[in-house]
Amino acid sequence: MSSGHRLRDVEQQRPLLDTEEDVVERCSHSGATKPLWFIQDCCGMVCAFITWSLVFYADFVVTFVMLLPSRSFWYAVVNGVVFNSLAVLALASHIRTMLTDPGAVPKGNATKKYLESLQLKPGEVIYKCPKCCSIKPERAHHCSICKRCIRKMDHHCPWVNNCVGEKNQRFFVLFTMYISMISGHALALCGYQFVTCIRVQWGQCSDFSPPVTMLLMIFLCMEALLFLTFTAVMFSTQLHSICNDETEIERLKNEKPTWERQTRWAGLRSVFGGQPSLLWISPFAGLKLPTLLPKRTWKGGAEFSV
Repeated sequence: MSSGHRLRDVEQQRPLLDTEEDVVERCSHSGATKPLWFIQDCCGMVCAFITWSLVFYADFVVTFVMLLPSRSFWYAVVNGVVFNSLAVLALASHIRTMLTDPGAVPKGNATKKYLESLQLKPGEVIYKCPKCCSIKPERAHHCSICKRCIRKMDHHCPWVNNCVGEKNQRFFVLFTMYISMISGHALALCGYQFVTCIRVQWGQCSDFSPPVTMLLMIFLCMEALLFLTFTAVMFSTQLHSICNDETEIERLKNEKPTWERQTRWAGLRSVFGGQPSLLWISPFAGLKLPTLLPKRTWKGGAEFSV
């Protein structure tokens, strides 16, 4: 919906300015701040569980069906370390995408007091979302599943049970990249395993029976091929959107940019943060762990904390 359509939609439904009592009455049940961002959507939670289950299944087949029975020690060690490292990075990226606030606009801030604090210029137009009672910033869109307006919302992905927006797009890009990498790695290992088992007897290339080994590897090949295609396309699409400074929703709705588009490097730095470094590909960068123990001050000594 274009900016003009949004303005007409606001005008038809209710006035832009609300009193404090109106906002409290309509949005008091949803304005509380939660300590952890998590979308309680049944479909999204099932898809997230399936994602983790498929990654664990691939790790099981690669480790116990193909690598451990291998006669080459270094082949098993190197491929095992690489595959499991990529799996850990993929799952870490997934959980950070799922549990990171994608850039939700505070609910219930469409009040006269808040608008006065913005110090708007005469004639300046702003928009209010009638669904979550919030002032909608530029390039923000309302998600019916998250029930919030999300800044620079790209799309809602059920596989991560969250919206992909301004604050978690980096983790989603890493998730698609690592899933495509482990999928390609699994396909290569399956191909090598098939060739090895054909040259020798099937009973010698795996600890499982030949029919079970075949079924496990065929299912892994189908899973890896499907996810490789899907995540590789999503990864390239996300990079294209970042470099063009245009979200998927803006592209599908063919919205004319009213903002000054960033250059490609500026767009990449705004999403991944800072100058290019290894931190760009780390899902653990910027992770703040909660304090496990309270601070204790010892007499005559320094203050220690965990």
